[in-house]
Amino acid sequence: MKRVAVFCGSRDGHDPIYMQKSKQLGEVLAKHNIELVYGGGIVGCMGAVSEGVLENDGKAIGVIPEKLLTVEIANEALTELHVVETMHDRKAMMARLADAFIALPGGAGTLEEWFEVMTWAQIGYHEKPCALLNVNDYYTPLLQLFDHMIEQGFVDQLNKDIIMMQEEPEILIEQIMKGL
Repeated sequence: MKRVAVFCGSRDGHDPIYMQKSKQLGEVLAKHNIELVYGGGIVGCMGAVSEGVLENDGKAIGVIPEKLLTVEIANEALTELHVVETMHDRKAMMARLADAFIALPGGAGTLEEWFEVMTWAQIGYHEKPCALLNVNDYYTPLLQLFDHMIEQGFVDQLNKDIIMMQEEPEILIEQIMKGL
């Protein structure tokens, strides 16, 4: 596994654990010589994960739409920074560059980006791992929603089963590497 795309919030969240675990994920990626592919910003969890990578001599590749250059404040210290025209271009480039996908806590944008690549895995467009870092039980309600969708007949159990989820960055990365 050469690169992991990380989808995450451009905010810090209310509990400091979100920023701590984001930075820790970056540190773990660097430790395993796995390059980070992410949204390219220096704010929120995005900034923390890239900081964890860069402070540990890792490589970080940012992909940011022109419109968000000042909102998410592009990180000029990255190994590579790709400025693209649209969010669609961002997602396509991140998907192309990555060997696996992880969602850290975030908002609607984080969920939308992760659900797109997860849906692609479900329908066979790729076989790359799709994972959730379940910091502070952030994604536990999402898995409960999957159970509800299965119960109601809109999702098959095998679609839920492709989701990897752990609470600790090191364990999640090890799980992803074993799954490849």
